[in-house]
Parts: sequence; C-alpha cells; structure tokens
Amino acid sequence: QVQVVESGGGLVQAGGSLRLSCAASGSIFSINAMGWSRQAPGKQRDLVATITSVGSTNYADSVKGRFTISRDNANNTVYLQMNSLKPEDTAVYFCNADVRLRPSTMTPFRYWGQGTQVTVSS
Repeated sequence: QVQVVESGGGLVQAGGSLRLSCAASGSIFSINAMGWSRQAPGKQRDLVATITSVGSTNYADSVKGRFTISRDNANNTVYLQMNSLKPEDTAVYFCNADVRLRPSTMTPFRYWGQGTQVTVSS
C-alpha cells in the first residue's frame, strides 16, 4: 500500500555536503510527520531529525547546526541537507513516514524505507 524510498547517499570527504531525499507513495490520506534515523555498524539506530506537517523540527545534538530537514507536503517528500560532514556521520540513513491511510484513522502507522548508505572519508 505504501512505499518509502530514499536516495542521495554516497561517498563524500570530511567537510563535504550531501543531500538525501525520501518520497512516500501509495494509498495515503495524509502524513503527520517524516524523519531520518541512522545506524552505524554495531551501533543502535539513532534519531537524526524529524519534521511534522506543520514544520516543527527536532535534531539530534550531534547534527545540530550541520544538518537541515525539510519537506514538501504536496509531494510527500522529505529532505536532509547534510553539511560539514564528519567520519562519524558514516551510517545507513533510514527515512520514515508516519502515514494515515484513511480519514477515520487518527493514529498513523510508521513506514520505513530500506536505507541509503552514507560514507564520509577522512
């Protein structure tokens, strides 16, 4: 019913920039919030950034001032602009979309993408 697809990952040198995109598609009534999380090998999955449909944002302390999350509500798309990248940013980045499938369902279901690899070299 719903697909979430990330793109934009790759290899970048420390200090460089990368822009990730994520689009949700399918039988969607509305999306309450979208966000990004990341997971490095052997580590837990951590929140990176979230954004609601009205534009409220949250960031992990480790990325504040460097990353910016934004969204295009009309196209069910979220972006993550990553600047001043560090080797410790290396991880698989996962996008989520909190989707309402029909108007009578107020509680959204969280769909996840498959992830996109970001590698930052020193």
